[in-house]
Amino acid sequence: MAIDKRFIDLFINVTSKAAYASSFFIGKKDKIATDQAAVNSMRSELNKINMTGEVVIGEGTLDEAPMLYTGEILGTKKGPIFDIAVDPVEGTNFVANNLPGGIAVLAIGEKGNLFNAPETYMNKIATGKIDKGMIDLDYPLEKNIKNLSEFKNKDISSLNVCVLDRPRHKHIIDNLKDLEVNIKLITDGDVLGALYVSDPKYDVDMFLGIGGGPEGVIAACALDSFDCHFQGRFIFDKEKDISEAKSMGVTDLNKKYELKEIIKGDSLFCATGITNSEVLKGIVIEGNKFISETLITHKNSNFKKVVKSVNLINE
Repeated sequence: MAIDKRFIDLFINVTSKAAYASSFFIGKKDKIATDQAAVNSMRSELNKINMTGEVVIGEGTLDEAPMLYTGEILGTKKGPIFDIAVDPVEGTNFVANNLPGGIAVLAIGEKGNLFNAPETYMNKIATGKIDKGMIDLDYPLEKNIKNLSEFKNKDISSLNVCVLDRPRHKHIIDNLKDLEVNIKLITDGDVLGALYVSDPKYDVDMFLGIGGGPEGVIAACALDSFDCHFQGRFIFDKEKDISEAKSMGVTDLNKKYELKEIIKGDSLFCATGITNSEVLKGIVIEGNKFISETLITHKNSNFKKVVKSVNLINE
């Protein structure tokens, strides 16, 4: 059963208000307060919606903030049953330090259709729409780059690859330099990083590397509506993570997940800018109103749009 289109505006409201709540902490150097403001707002707004929504991907314990925790039930308990993935603030560093790229994010799937991701790292690769079998997480980097170059009819030196700037990616970055590929390094925010492949206007041909597993699932929700290519493999290098994964029903710890295995059926993705980015403008407060920009995708209706909202404060 599809997700009713009426939920589009309801979920835009959720992420817009979460972004607005956290915008008061822009530049205040307090990551925890930034996150907490968005969490409180998101929980309050989600609980007003006629649904039974179970959080299958909650706030990461890495942020050390009281969470919208995995297993929490939200909504009025009337209406459809949804799986919910939340990242109340992706890029708490960006918001705390008044840097570009802070967003409030939410993804909704039909019950049982959104992958319940362990709180661990994921190796991922994403591109725009490509032919099947052309780009693969298990191919050598050089093969992926050459295949993409041929598919797009672009010189390798014209390709742009987005990578999180982390020591763990040194070998990827060095290889890309050797291949003379253009590299777009990001310091945080790998939901936004993956979104760059969704539209040619961002001029990113591939996103790859190791980032948060839950963020991978959330990004896959958005990329599904754009018919993008995404693969991910969880990295289990701690006993705690392995036992958590097994308790969630993950039996093959080395499995490579295709996009359609991560998000099945209909889905809805919502991201509102807190601080400016190439994808979304941040929150602007004018008198008794705040203006927000939200990227919303709804798979079944093929709805993909950046929506500008003017919201009354204390509405």
